[in-house]
Amino acid sequence: MAFRELTMIEIREVLRRMHAGQSLRQIARETGVDRKTVRRYVEAAQRAEVDHVDDGAVQEVAHRVQARPLPERSQQREALLPHLELLRGWLLVDKLRLTKVHELLHRRGVDVAYPTLRRFAIDELGWHKPQPTVRLDDPAPGEEAQIDFALMGVVDDPDTGRRRKLWVLLVTLSFSRHMFVWPTFEQTTEAVIEGLGAAFQFFRGVPRRVLPDNTKAIVVSADPTAPKVQEVFAEFAQHHGFFVDPARVRKPRDKARVENQVQYARHSWFAGETFVGLAHARQDAERWCTNVAGSRIHGTTRKVPSEVFVTVEQPALLPLPDEDFDIPRWSDAKVHPDHHIQVLRALYSLPTAYIGRTVRARTDSKLVRIYLGAELIKVHPKQSPGGRSTDPTDYPAGKAVWALRDVDSLVARAHKHGPHVGVYAERLLSVALPWTKMRQGYQLLRLCERYGDDRVDVLCRRALDFDVLDVPRIARMLKSAHRTEARAEQVGKLCQLPVQPRFLRDPSHFSTRGKDPEGGAR
Repeated sequence: MAFRELTMIEIREVLRRMHAGQSLRQIARETGVDRKTVRRYVEAAQRAEVDHVDDGAVQEVAHRVQARPLPERSQQREALLPHLELLRGWLLVDKLRLTKVHELLHRRGVDVAYPTLRRFAIDELGWHKPQPTVRLDDPAPGEEAQIDFALMGVVDDPDTGRRRKLWVLLVTLSFSRHMFVWPTFEQTTEAVIEGLGAAFQFFRGVPRRVLPDNTKAIVVSADPTAPKVQEVFAEFAQHHGFFVDPARVRKPRDKARVENQVQYARHSWFAGETFVGLAHARQDAERWCTNVAGSRIHGTTRKVPSEVFVTVEQPALLPLPDEDFDIPRWSDAKVHPDHHIQVLRALYSLPTAYIGRTVRARTDSKLVRIYLGAELIKVHPKQSPGGRSTDPTDYPAGKAVWALRDVDSLVARAHKHGPHVGVYAERLLSVALPWTKMRQGYQLLRLCERYGDDRVDVLCRRALDFDVLDVPRIARMLKSAHRTEARAEQVGKLCQLPVQPRFLRDPSHFSTRGKDPEGGAR
């Protein structure tokens, strides 16, 4: 037979009336409690010699009446006790599933019901027993913001002409509970940065710490104590001055303040609405954050988030940076033998010492910065796909002219070897596509180094007289003359001409003689 257990107020009333001298029948009639129940509490008070009514006396009487002996173990639980350590190893060490453990026990001749086994594992081993939680206090104003991605539903995308999944980036300030919603079609690093940038503009400040989940857009490798943050997002955090503190994997309670807002945003903002494209959704989401979510009385704090934000939290936020964050792209590239790397389908030069090395390139809207480890080794202006940025100083000495197809430099070098050599080079390279003749220009310079400037200059003058612009022909002439001189020298028929020829006349001999006005010679 079940007995009714009285509440503390009812026990106090029974004891008060007992001390007032009322009978059991009178107490039962005036309190509405069964007379047998009144008798049990009165007899318990008499056995405890309770002579006054206070919390201690009420608790003593309640314990004497309501205490129940523990039920005896069932036969199935008794059968499980000898296997307690075996179960501990299977469930807590080997991490076997309970269904597998139930099967293994059956093989050993232990036939127990699965619910009994489950209750036994929870009671005796603490297996999957719910752990108590500790309610964390709110951080200081401006200290923390929690962010999360959530799927809202499907909307029309006018840019593609089809329906697409609409995600939102939820940003909640932990102190004031003021929130911001940023609709997006993607969950990339760029989308997160764009959404957080819009949130900081909405809040007119930056929190000191941001708690994201372990999405690949933010966290490269998750770890409870040392997570690795994606490098572009890390630059974004450095630019704005906040720290990234990712939540643990599958631990939504680490950022419960934003997790609790997902259903609220889905049902209060998105449900029943029709949005045409992202622009419309983002405009309406900002309106909703200001007029609805920010103006309600929060269920936990019992305060209006926007009012707490304006009066307390907004002044405590970090100021916004002076410049917008230019989202970069990082990539690895190998330095090829032509001194260049390829980044986003454009070419950028590096010095000879780095050929064969793998470098790290950071590309933003204006510059390409190239790093080897932590050292910045080169900076180039960003080029469009198919473009090229080449620094002539990256090439070895004498190679830059050829690599850059610098016709003017080649002509200037030719003039240094002789006037006719320079003119010959100018005539040779004065064509529609001068770089097609640059090989002959370099051949001409090598001829000067091999046979001497004077000989090449004489042949260039003769070739110009006959309008012969063919460097290989000059090379053949020089080679033939050199071979003839070598043979003559071997047989002793080569003689050196005197510096002053024997039959050379003085230049005055050829001057025209006139007569002076007086008729004499002059």
